[in-house]
Amino acid sequence: MTEEHDEIDDSRAPLMDHLIELRKRLIWSFATLGLCFAVCLYFARPILSFLVHPLKAAGQDKIIYTQVFGAFLTEVKVAFFAGLMISFPVIANQLWQFVAPGLYRKEKKALLPFLLATPVLFLLGASLAYFIAIPLALKYLLGFSGDLGGVQQEALPELANYLSFVMQFLFGFGAAFLLPVLLMLLERAGIVTRGQLIKFRRYAIVVNFGIAMVLSPPDAGSMFLMAVPLVLLYELAIVGIWFTERKRKRESAETLPAPRA
Repeated sequence: MTEEHDEIDDSRAPLMDHLIELRKRLIWSFATLGLCFAVCLYFARPILSFLVHPLKAAGQDKIIYTQVFGAFLTEVKVAFFAGLMISFPVIANQLWQFVAPGLYRKEKKALLPFLLATPVLFLLGASLAYFIAIPLALKYLLGFSGDLGGVQQEALPELANYLSFVMQFLFGFGAAFLLPVLLMLLERAGIVTRGQLIKFRRYAIVVNFGIAMVLSPPDAGSMFLMAVPLVLLYELAIVGIWFTERKRKRESAETLPAPRA
């Protein structure tokens, strides 16, 4: 038996123990989410003010709600999304602690960097959406206001619709920036290879521009703002896979027995 085989065998447990461990991790995850939700609900109005700031910067000084419970439900949604994002590191850590005992040492070392990179890349994508894409989209969409044959056309954004609009951008851009993590995990699982990714590069560029066309504002400038980072992230994944391949080859060479004299 190899050392790695012994390591994973030592971590095996009966099914009931796994279920108890799963319950423990779920309790910690939901408790953390509930606590973060409660805190964010208390600060829901400042958080909502932060999300509404791009609308104010675009020159819109009024937002309406059309249902009696509209403002309250919107604050609840804001608190939930904010609580989910804040509690994500703890939830991911609980997931990792549940899965890690069933992994080999090499698999743990391979997956941990991806787990750490996920919130960082998501935050970068959401920041690009908040500071660049959303203001450009609002500037373009609110530009349709004005005189319409003697009738004044005025934009009156509705609170719930605006929140859905912002969340779509934040989560869309954030998820798109997880492309390197997804590609490197697929390569690690043996589903794709670096050579296949290089061969598929020209098609990937078209796909990235298609994704940007769907998620970005309906103008060429905004589409390029999202498509170009996606293309660069695709290339970054290829470079990252090259480094990991070199590392695996070096480790395999070190574990091979020395030739006999």
